[in-house]
Amino acid sequence: MACGCCDCAGMLGIGWGGSPVSAALLRRLFAHPLTVSLSIDDPETTELRKQIIISKPMLKSIYDEWYSALADGLPAVGGKILELGSGAGFCDRVLPEVITSDIFYCNDVRIVADAQRLPFGNGSLRAIVMTNVLHHMPNVHSFFAEATRCLRKGGKILMVEPWVTWWSSLVYKHLHHEPFDPEAREWSFPAAGHLSSANSAIPWIVFVRDRSKFESQFPELSIEQIRPFLAFRYLLSGGVGMRSFTPDFLQIAWAGLERLLDSQMYRLGMFAFVSLRRV
Repeated sequence: MACGCCDCAGMLGIGWGGSPVSAALLRRLFAHPLTVSLSIDDPETTELRKQIIISKPMLKSIYDEWYSALADGLPAVGGKILELGSGAGFCDRVLPEVITSDIFYCNDVRIVADAQRLPFGNGSLRAIVMTNVLHHMPNVHSFFAEATRCLRKGGKILMVEPWVTWWSSLVYKHLHHEPFDPEAREWSFPAAGHLSSANSAIPWIVFVRDRSKFESQFPELSIEQIRPFLAFRYLLSGGVGMRSFTPDFLQIAWAGLERLLDSQMYRLGMFAFVSLRRV
C-alpha cells in the first residue's frame, strides 16, 4: 500500500462512450515514461513514483499540502508516529520523526508492515498517518482494530483519501483505472495485488454511508473531522502515472479557484482529509 497509488494512469482511459482502443492509445500518449512499462504492483514502480512526484511542481505542491495537513492535525500526546504506505512519498521530510513503512520493501522505508497486523505494542502510537492507503486495505475492520489497540488515548488516525462527491463519482467511475463501487455492501474486497486491489469509495462508505455502523463497531475511534477538497488540481497534474495536463505556472490559479469553491467541495472534492481520535 504505497503513498501515491491513487494515480491518474487511466483517468483518460475510458471516457464517456470511449472504446478500449482509444483508451490504450491515450494511455500510450500520456503515460509517464518512467513507469509506462511497469506493473502497478511492482515495488520498482513505487520507487520511481517518488521521483515523479518530486519532479512535477504541481503534484509536489499537492503532496506538500497533504503532509502539512497531517502535521497540523497531530495530537498533543506522546508516542511514536507511524506512516503507512510511505514508499512513494516524502512525509519524513515534513515529519522527520515519523516511522515510515510499507507493505513491501522500498528504499528509505524503515519497516515493512501490514496495516492489518501492526508490529507495535498496545498504546504505543501517538498517530497513524497515511495518504491514499485505506482504500487499498482488503479488510479495513482489521486495520481499525489494530489502530485502536496501538493508539494511546488522545492519539489519532490522520488520512487523505479519495472521496465520493458528484464530480468525483464521474471521474472515478468513468475515467479512473481503480475499482470504484459506492454501492459495495462490504468494507472488504478480494486481496490480489497490493496496489491493484482497491475500492476508492471505501473511505466514504465507512465514514459517511455506514457511519453509524463504524461508530457502533469502533466506539473508541471518534470521527473528529471530514474535509473534502482538491476538485481539479490532482487530475490536472496527471498524478503519478501520467504527464501533466496543464502548465505548471497555472497551479496558483487553479489553487485559487479551488479556494473560491471551498463551500462546494462537498459536491466537487475528489479527496478528503479525515481525522479520527482515540477516546
